[in-house]
Amino acid sequence: MQDTRPLILKSSTDFPALRRSELEILQVNLGYKCNLSCVHCHVNAGPTRTEVMSKENIDLVLEVLKARKIKLLDLTGGAPELNPYFRELVVAARRLGVQVVDRCNLTILEEPGQEDLAEFLAANQVQVTASLPCYSMDRVDAQRGKGTFDSSIRGLKLLNDMGYGGSDDCLQLDLVYNPQGPQLPPPQGPLEADYKRQLRENFNIEFNQLLVVTNMPISRFGAVLLAKNEYHSYLSLLKDNFSSSNLSSVMCRTLISVDWQGNLYDCDFNQMLDLALGVDIDSSGATIQNVNDPVKHLTHLLDDDFNSDKITVAEHCFGCTAGQGSSCSGALS
Repeated sequence: MQDTRPLILKSSTDFPALRRSELEILQVNLGYKCNLSCVHCHVNAGPTRTEVMSKENIDLVLEVLKARKIKLLDLTGGAPELNPYFRELVVAARRLGVQVVDRCNLTILEEPGQEDLAEFLAANQVQVTASLPCYSMDRVDAQRGKGTFDSSIRGLKLLNDMGYGGSDDCLQLDLVYNPQGPQLPPPQGPLEADYKRQLRENFNIEFNQLLVVTNMPISRFGAVLLAKNEYHSYLSLLKDNFSSSNLSSVMCRTLISVDWQGNLYDCDFNQMLDLALGVDIDSSGATIQNVNDPVKHLTHLLDDDFNSDKITVAEHCFGCTAGQGSSCSGALS
C-alpha cells in the first residue's frame, strides 16, 4: 500500500506549538510482528514483520525505568507478547514497582506457545488494554480478519476467569474502540455503557473502562484512505473539529515512545512517521536534524527526561485534538 508520509509532511502545519512536561509514562514498542494484520493498524504490523527489540535494549528500558523513577511502562507492538523477552521484561519491571500495561489484541491468548499468557499476566498484575473495535462479529471480522471476534470473546472470558474486569484494581481490563472508517468516534461515556450492556447480556463478559481512540491518517489506515480518495476529506474533518481544550492533556506531554531499536519519539504516531524526538519540520515537509544533536536513544534518557523540550508536531496531530480528543488512555474530554 502507498506510504502516506509524504502527504502528511509536504506542507507546514498550523498545529499549535507544544512543550513536554514531567515524564510519567514510557511506551515501548517491542516489535512489529503480530498475528493479525488489522486495517486500522498505524504500525503496519503483521505476521511477516521481523523487527523485534533486542535483549540489549530491553535491559536499557529497565535501566531507564529505575533511573527516571518511571511508574508506568506501556508495552505495545505488533503483538508485544511475541517478543521473546516480553515476560522477562514484565517480571523485572514489576520487581521495580512499575505498573505494566500490555496492549493485547486478545487473539494472541490462543496462539501456540501463549496458552498460559493470561495466567502470567494475572500473576504479575499486568494491566490489560485490549483492542475490541466493536461488540459485533461482522464489524470486528471486517476490520481484523475472519474469526477474530470469536477468538477475542474467548480471550475476554479467559481474562474474566483470571479475575480481570472486576473490582480488583490490580487486574484492570480496559477495551479500546476505534471507528471503522473516516469519522470521529462517538462520545466515550455512552459508548462504554453500550459496550458493557452488550457484552454482559450476550457473553457474560465484564471489563473496567472503554478507551475511545481516533484513527490516525497514517500507515495502513492512511493508505486505505488514499485508495478510496478519502484522505484529504478526513484530514479536513480532523482540523475542522480541533479543540484547543485538549492541548493540555495530549499524551505527548508526559509520555516518551520508544521504538524497537531504542530510539525516542514524542508519541507512537511520530514514531511511525520517523519524526524522532527533537526534530523540526521545514515548509517543504523535510525533517531537520542538527548534526551535533544525534537522534535520541534510550541511553540519552538515562541522563535527561527532556522536560520542557519542544514537541515535534505535524498535520496528524489534529487527530489527537479533534472533538473529545484522543490518546492511548482514551478520550481527553
